[in-house]
Amino acid sequence: MSTAASSKRISVTKKLNAAVASFEGKGAPIDVEWKPYMIDPGTKTDGEEFEAYNVRRWGGSGWTHSLKRSGRKVGANFDNWVTWPNTLKAHQLIAYVTDPDRAADSKPTTAECNAAIFDAMYECGENVSLGDTLVKIARERLGVTEDEAPKLRSHLQSNAGAKDVLKEIQTGRRRYNIEGVPYFIVGAEQGGSKVGRPYGFSGAQDASTFVEIFEELSEKLA
Repeated sequence: MSTAASSKRISVTKKLNAAVASFEGKGAPIDVEWKPYMIDPGTKTDGEEFEAYNVRRWGGSGWTHSLKRSGRKVGANFDNWVTWPNTLKAHQLIAYVTDPDRAADSKPTTAECNAAIFDAMYECGENVSLGDTLVKIARERLGVTEDEAPKLRSHLQSNAGAKDVLKEIQTGRRRYNIEGVPYFIVGAEQGGSKVGRPYGFSGAQDASTFVEIFEELSEKLA
């Protein structure tokens, strides 16, 4: 089975991870692939101070209080969320390090990339809008070597992958009518072929909801 998720909310990530972990060994294996999505493409290129951005756009950051309360229940504390980032370069980093054609001894998954970026942004106070910050994350958490780091830095500085990222976002909008995140697409595959129609749904979900869908799709593979 495969799950594609477009999201930038770490509490949702942890709930999805909990569902996958609880289902492992009970049915078909699950692969999770994250797709790019930008909540606000108009965010300044280098990101914006968290509170100032929220005041400018929504009048304040009160809407994040329930998000943080929900996150703390699953270990996402949001202890140091100080920047509202422009995520275009972060998506380019993910595409770069997970590229099947990239020569590397090991490559992270999109889920591992997002976990590293989320932790850096929400818990460590890093500004993931910046190329240097992303290179640091790639070196420390995603297996990019010292020799490869200059190539990655050049890739991010030139926005070489921006066009492909934006194209993939538009494809998701057009194909699945994605207008916000989190949004999930959960489908079943067998022998490389899709089985039945995938589920597409938006909004934060409890782990139990994912497990129910996994179980239903797993029955189709029996």
